[in-house]
Amino acid sequence: MKLLRHGPKGQEKPGIVDADGRVRDLTGEIDDIAGEVLSAAGLARLAELDLSRLPEVAADTRLGPCVGRVGKFICIGLNYSDHAAETGAEVPAEPVVFNKWTSAICGPNDDVEIPRDSTKTDWEVELGVVIGTGGRYIDEADAMNHVAGFCVINDVSEREFQLERSGTWDKGKGCDTFGPLGPWLVTRDEIADPHDLNLWLEVDGQRYQDGSTRTMVFQIPHLVAYLSRFMSLQPGDVISTGTPPGVGMGQNPKVFLKPGQTMRLGIEGLGEQRQRCIES
Repeated sequence: MKLLRHGPKGQEKPGIVDADGRVRDLTGEIDDIAGEVLSAAGLARLAELDLSRLPEVAADTRLGPCVGRVGKFICIGLNYSDHAAETGAEVPAEPVVFNKWTSAICGPNDDVEIPRDSTKTDWEVELGVVIGTGGRYIDEADAMNHVAGFCVINDVSEREFQLERSGTWDKGKGCDTFGPLGPWLVTRDEIADPHDLNLWLEVDGQRYQDGSTRTMVFQIPHLVAYLSRFMSLQPGDVISTGTPPGVGMGQNPKVFLKPGQTMRLGIEGLGEQRQRCIES
């Protein structure tokens, strides 16, 4: 299934994509794409619906972030060996963990705001993992059973704030609009192998990132199990699993985003995003 949220910012309603690619409204069935709806039982109930009986949503309706009421937005750094190489960093011995604030979350095609005083705003296409069943001290062999599905994420990053202003990476990662999610949450059963997906990103039509989840250092079961040692994972938590090479910081000379530019990005089987950069 392809689940989504549609409507104005802050007023999104749950939806689903039917077999013909049309968006159907789920408002009469569930309150949001969140919480227990993401459990195995909740998804099974949605899979039994006759979508032809649900109201159709206008094609030009705004898509919101594909997950509602996100409790934690957890990110993994330097998780692609080829991306670590382009930044001059060593492949980490354990996953590098940082956070995006949930206030960074926005729709897949919403404008991305270049923060005030920013000169080094960058892009990162990433595979997002959405937790469906919570847990603590999860066994790696059972970890995928805790995953509801996957989505596209643009881990927008301000490199000066992240790397040159002391402290943790978080201050350069969690600015408003720095976490577009969607267009859809694609349930786990639709993706044969999340570790064999092509992912790409373009700025103004120039392709910078063109990679594959095959080069992940730490795969999804390991990440879910690892994170659950340090926190309880809960339904609706989002894990952004790292980016392939081709970020602006890795170019020679370096390239960063400016107001008026457009990013387009996607992941095989998970859809595409498109964001226009504007001044904050």
